[in-house]
Amino acid sequence: MTTTLKGLALAAGIFCAAAPALAQTTQKTAAPGAVSDDKVKIGLLMDMSGNYSEVAGLGSVTAARMAVEDFGGKVLGKPVEVVFTDMQNKVDIAVARAREWFDKDGVDAIVDSNMSSAGLAVSALAKEKNKILVINISGSPRFTNEDCNANTVHYVYDTYALANSTAKAVVQRGGKNWYFVTVDYAFGHDFERDAANTVKASGGKVLGSVRVPLGALDYSSFLLQAQSSGADVIAFATAGADTANAIKQASEFGMGQNGQKLVGLLVYINEINALGLKTAQGMLLTSAFYWDMNEETRAFSKRYFEKMQKMPNMSQAGVYSTTMHYLKAIEAAGTDEASAVMAKMKEMPINDFFVKNGHIREDGRMIRDLYLFQVKTPEESKYPWDYYKLIATIPGDEAFLKLSESRCPLVKKP
Repeated sequence: MTTTLKGLALAAGIFCAAAPALAQTTQKTAAPGAVSDDKVKIGLLMDMSGNYSEVAGLGSVTAARMAVEDFGGKVLGKPVEVVFTDMQNKVDIAVARAREWFDKDGVDAIVDSNMSSAGLAVSALAKEKNKILVINISGSPRFTNEDCNANTVHYVYDTYALANSTAKAVVQRGGKNWYFVTVDYAFGHDFERDAANTVKASGGKVLGSVRVPLGALDYSSFLLQAQSSGADVIAFATAGADTANAIKQASEFGMGQNGQKLVGLLVYINEINALGLKTAQGMLLTSAFYWDMNEETRAFSKRYFEKMQKMPNMSQAGVYSTTMHYLKAIEAAGTDEASAVMAKMKEMPINDFFVKNGHIREDGRMIRDLYLFQVKTPEESKYPWDYYKLIATIPGDEAFLKLSESRCPLVKKP
């Protein structure tokens, strides 16, 4: 679907007329040495031109900069700077840049990293260097399980929560026999495993799966395997442009018709915009954020749209919330030293347009409600980016893995 500025101007009535209140903070006077290098530096390891650039990229950098601006540009009397790099979806580049940031450039925290495999490697480095890493776009549950550490927070979602929520809803609505089209790296493998477990636990069956390379352009052979499986649900354990390309080609093959369901386990609003409602209509998906939920979400999204000419997705909104929470924690701790700041991040509740009554557990998992949406039909959509209708709110304690089941060594077991 192509969204024009003219169309968005016609839709302006849906936004709050009043400018949103900016975050108000009381600046403290920093004690000598309270802020390292007399500056707080925040980094983002982003895909700026590849498969995930639309769902993260410049949009996530913009969200971080908006948060810094709203905070006042300083914390404890010292300036705050946002830096980013194109990690090109390569683990070695992400790790090398993070190491350089930590060792030479004075970066105190990284507030997002593309790709779970890269993020997990950077998480280990953050622990080694006693720096902070917050993950907003990568989804592997390993961040808060086997590979957890005291320096990493998983903020927006994980594959367990999305798989658990979406798969359960689809099975309950009659989608019993599943076949997976899965991107072939850690994120996809974890996604398929978690969704398959939920399908089986909910009374469904998994008929098979096929692995596809990251950034594939031609899905025909993979989709033919899925189509011939006889499954009534074809689930895509993919992300970014991969999801949009795969579902578009599946629709062109006639899949998703005659009772067969196409399910995207991780679907960003960017993919719905690319697919168009004619193709995406009726799809169930789980998300942590939708721009058009209430006055607060619309107010932030209007300001974001003015900068990016598109609506923010859950990970980009999460970067804003992460950055704001991190700066508030520095202020509360009176220092930017990682251990002290992380203690405050876990102590302080999170309440903003992105999340209400959120909290960070000892395993680093941020717990918040998720939302089950259904994509509207073209006839139901009344204005640009009017794509979702809310089906159910899923309490965080139900969506995410219970702390008692966590495999994180930081969690104290009774």
